Amino acid sequence: MPFGHQKVESRRLLLREISQHGPVPRIDLAEHTGISRATVTSVTADLLRGGLIEEVPRESRSDESARGRPRVDLKIAGGAHLIAGLKVSNASISLVLLDFDGVDVMDHECVIPMGRLAPDALAGHIRSGLADLADKAGRRLSDISAVGVGLAGVVDAEHGLVYWSPSLNQRNVPFGDVLREALGVSVYVDNDANLVAMAELTFGLGKSHSDFIVITIESGVGMGMVLGGQLYRGTRGCGAEFGHTKVHLDGALCRCGQRGCLEAYVADYALVREASSVGGMSLTTPTNQAVATVLRAAKNGDPTARTVVDRASKMFAMGLANLVNIFDPELVILAGEQMQFDHLYADTVIEEMRKSIVEIDKPAPEVVVHKWDNLMWARGAAAYALEFVQDTAVEALEDA
Repeated sequence: MPFGHQKVESRRLLLREISQHGPVPRIDLAEHTGISRATVTSVTADLLRGGLIEEVPRESRSDESARGRPRVDLKIAGGAHLIAGLKVSNASISLVLLDFDGVDVMDHECVIPMGRLAPDALAGHIRSGLADLADKAGRRLSDISAVGVGLAGVVDAEHGLVYWSPSLNQRNVPFGDVLREALGVSVYVDNDANLVAMAELTFGLGKSHSDFIVITIESGVGMGMVLGGQLYRGTRGCGAEFGHTKVHLDGALCRCGQRGCLEAYVADYALVREASSVGGMSLTTPTNQAVATVLRAAKNGDPTARTVVDRASKMFAMGLANLVNIFDPELVILAGEQMQFDHLYADTVIEEMRKSIVEIDKPAPEVVVHKWDNLMWARGAAAYALEFVQDTAVEALEDA
């Protein structure tokens, strides 16, 4: 490996290690990474000069002598960069601003028109929301180093290409390019469920697991998958589309245009569509209210509502069992707005899943519920963009 490339890789590795475990002493960096102490000293000096990390006094312990030079640890310099993350929902955009150390600086929520929007129109709403977010923090849009964007749908993250999204009125949109043109900063687009998995890995329940699956249940059904500590996207960049796995041949119509998808039985619009005859609902009833009406009617014995909810629960249990049988994860996390309703994670549903997985002399994967709000999804988008900013910042040091 050429010396210059090796140095960049050492910088990248040490910056990530400090990001994940800081404040941390230099000696621990050498032990954790396998890089020699001399190289750690040299590389961290580069990172210090570049303003990417900083020294902080170490908290003294009772077993440490007070003699000699003051001991210091290394941590990420939060003020080095600002990173924004956002989640596009059906009628709103949730935004968060993080510093280079991953600490929240400001958050913001803005309303957008419901339904599918033209790419340029959605980009305009995103720009306006980001400008307001920066203004609330006393900064400008140009102060933001990168933006992570989470969208529902099928997304090729590597190329910023959105094959299909319920937020856009066109298919095969190079939305990353559209946003870069509109914002004038680096943009990284991904499926929103992938970014929930990224957030769980960075901030949440997945920090202590190398293999886990996140199922998101909102207006649609998504999945993010971490294998070996890495987000898995598939060879085309659009794998793990759990909501669009088929559970019924020529079944109910899904909003993706195909029939028989799991989402067409489990998502909120599916429940409302299939139980539209339940009393107390009209075309203008907000979706969350309509879902609550259907679930309440099912509990009260309405036969139509009961059939729809029971079918959704069985389909969901079957889908979860299939995932466990294929991937055998350590942990399954159920997340999203619909977690306020219990019909998909009731004990009976989880038990139905367990009945359908391969039986061995080990316990089934743990299934937990994590009730995320939209700002936590936005934090996942920011965490995704932060990795790219770290890499870019390290590479820029080489040119200094």
